[in-house]
Amino acid sequence: MTQLDEAIARYHRLLESDKFRDLGWAEALEEEVRDRRLSGASQSILPVLRPHFITRRQYANLTRASESLLSAIDRVKTLALSTPALLSRMELLPAEKMLASVDPGYPFSAVTSRLDTQMDNGSLHFMQFNVGTPAGAASGEALADLFYASPLLKEFRKRYKLTKTGGVKQLLSALLKAYKLFGKKRFPRIAILEFRQQFRTGHSGEYMLLAEYFRREGYPTEVVTPDQLEYRGGQLRSGDFAIDLVYRKLTVQEFLVRFDLTHPLVRAYKEGAVCVVNSFRAELAHKKAIFDLLTDETVTKKFPAAERRAIREHIPWTRVVSAAKTQYAGNEVDLPQFILNNREKLVLKPNDIGTDQHAYVGWETDATSWERALRTAMRNSYVVQERVEPKTFPFPLLQFGSLEIRNMAVDVQPHIYLGKVHGCSSWLTEASGNAFSTLTGLAPTFILGSK
Repeated sequence: MTQLDEAIARYHRLLESDKFRDLGWAEALEEEVRDRRLSGASQSILPVLRPHFITRRQYANLTRASESLLSAIDRVKTLALSTPALLSRMELLPAEKMLASVDPGYPFSAVTSRLDTQMDNGSLHFMQFNVGTPAGAASGEALADLFYASPLLKEFRKRYKLTKTGGVKQLLSALLKAYKLFGKKRFPRIAILEFRQQFRTGHSGEYMLLAEYFRREGYPTEVVTPDQLEYRGGQLRSGDFAIDLVYRKLTVQEFLVRFDLTHPLVRAYKEGAVCVVNSFRAELAHKKAIFDLLTDETVTKKFPAAERRAIREHIPWTRVVSAAKTQYAGNEVDLPQFILNNREKLVLKPNDIGTDQHAYVGWETDATSWERALRTAMRNSYVVQERVEPKTFPFPLLQFGSLEIRNMAVDVQPHIYLGKVHGCSSWLTEASGNAFSTLTGLAPTFILGSK
């Protein structure tokens, strides 16, 4: 039994012991979550009664692989911007191409980002790259603080050393570094830009937590929506609040569905009147097609060895769906026919993150439905990706005042600022296969070590 297995088994024994069986401590913890407004965060908080533990070795492997891959992604983005044939494979909209061509005023392709990662003992696979705030950067850190001080974790910490994995401080530092290179005022006034969800009357708890932290550090900050912005006299504003730095919490596609290129934010960005983080150029890597370029050895053959190894070991084979021939395992294949013949090991995913289009999981789909899915993918912007078997873990949850054990799939998301990993979050999803399950959201994350 590994150290991690032993630690989880001990935690579960403590949970079932007389001292903690009545769950009074858990109900008090749940109340603290509500009092801290974490339950209203943009990232849902799961009622888990056990944190997700990762070992120091796992975290070191995650950090090393993530940073090598981020370097490769930056290299691919630079190649794509200077090579029309590669850029066309990203399947950008014309407006996205125009925005990507604008110099953001600083040299970083992505200031903040995350990788969605499936981890099991010594193996890890990166399933998706996202630009923007890592999931639960603020709410996950606050949740870990509450768990760390809880009675059960205090007992558990008598035998094991736990290290929290937050990174809000590093997030602000990355924003300020980009702003300094942008060359404007020393102390920026920050706008956290989000879309307010339908039927929600206020801003998300996650972004309000970030705004509170930025203000405590001395930087005036407001959470705003795009329709609150105006641009006049060379200054972007939200009402009386003048904005120097925009922390963008929405994708270009989300933005373009509602607004056009005459929007105040776009005009201020193009004229260099405001620093936007992440820049619109970062959207290149937000497409799943970035994995098409990364897993194409004709594109990456001159990349450094460490980057090529990270790609080979940690990224599933991916191609943009089209009527074309491509390489798979060293052999040339007709891509549509290959997809039809290999349903059990493939998944079809929309190229754009956050789209309303569906993903189609081959091993959960019959042959007729898979053929229809392929026709849909051929007509729209989709990628095909090789299967990575999800690993599930038993987690205790508080459900209606009772303890329940559920099998959960765990997505570990390293927090990456300026290409360096500073902590991680864990996103859990019930492994029942029920598409309508509400059991999905953040769990506290700790690095596990021996005393």
